[in-house]
Amino acid sequence: MRNLITGGAGFIGSHLARYLLERGEGVRVLDIRDMSHLPREAETVQGSILDASTVASALNGVRRLYHLAANPNLWAADKKTFEECNLRGTEIVLTAAAKAGLECIVHTSTESVLRGGRRAQNGLVINEETGLTVEDMPGPYCRSKFLAERRALEAARKDGLPVVVVNPTLPVGPGDHLVTPPTGMLLHFLNGHSRFYLDCTLNMVDVRDAARGHVLAAERGRPGERYILGGENIRLRDLLETLARMTGLPMPTTPIPYWLAFAVGAVSEFIADRITHRPPVAPLTGVRLVHTPMAFDSTKAARELGFDSGAVVNALQDEILWLDAQGLLTRRPKLPLAQNPPVGQNLGS
Repeated sequence: MRNLITGGAGFIGSHLARYLLERGEGVRVLDIRDMSHLPREAETVQGSILDASTVASALNGVRRLYHLAANPNLWAADKKTFEECNLRGTEIVLTAAAKAGLECIVHTSTESVLRGGRRAQNGLVINEETGLTVEDMPGPYCRSKFLAERRALEAARKDGLPVVVVNPTLPVGPGDHLVTPPTGMLLHFLNGHSRFYLDCTLNMVDVRDAARGHVLAAERGRPGERYILGGENIRLRDLLETLARMTGLPMPTTPIPYWLAFAVGAVSEFIADRITHRPPVAPLTGVRLVHTPMAFDSTKAARELGFDSGAVVNALQDEILWLDAQGLLTRRPKLPLAQNPPVGQNLGS
């Protein structure tokens, strides 16, 4: 079995590459970023998904395609890069895949396109049937991923391509060399950058379980369907208490209202857009996404794929130790880390 992973140098992608190699399968990775942290057994192709000829060449001899390449950030100095990479890149990959005669195509979307913004309802449990439109998306990242997912589903339902969509929730665990937004959030609290927090409900999944879920989707998923790869639903205040007990480090204890978080986000993003051209402290897209407490339900993935996920506290422990080993923590946690019970509620997995 030969697999191509676009974006395989990323957080979930690198774990997916390792998992496939452990199963004895061939792995080829297409990415524009540094791939030195990948296993030596992985074949690497340095290139962009925006280059149609490179994508076509990388697909040569491949039976399964995992399309993870994307701009995963919630802010960019040039907002057009989201649509360029996430939507146009997906279209180029799907066009090449249609000519390659693949056994399966797994398209990696995000939980953000199901969370939405404008029509969010307090206490809503989100599943694959949650219906939102592009107008509900709270920022350019979410809009680009929403449109890319829609194109992937159309490729299955209208063009007959064997496309299965997965929507991982927030991945946590070791090995996030790119420091994606979930890891950035943890670093923000672990390094003591704020005394305040905006309480919300997050769904966190062990990145290794999310990677394994991609393979289950390729093996058992139905083309034209989406599957939420989620773990535990966690209130941020509970997560902060768990981090404090685990590390011995003080965490924020003062919640702030949404209006204040929105104002801080608006100011910081204005400064980032117009002056510093560096990522803001609180991207508005992120603030809008966590506006309303909502939980995610992975029952469909559990039922149809056999997907399950382990305790998020174990992934958090592994991530904290990895961050410390990488020198990314400015405050040293108390070692060994304290053992803690699960911090959230596991729905349908």
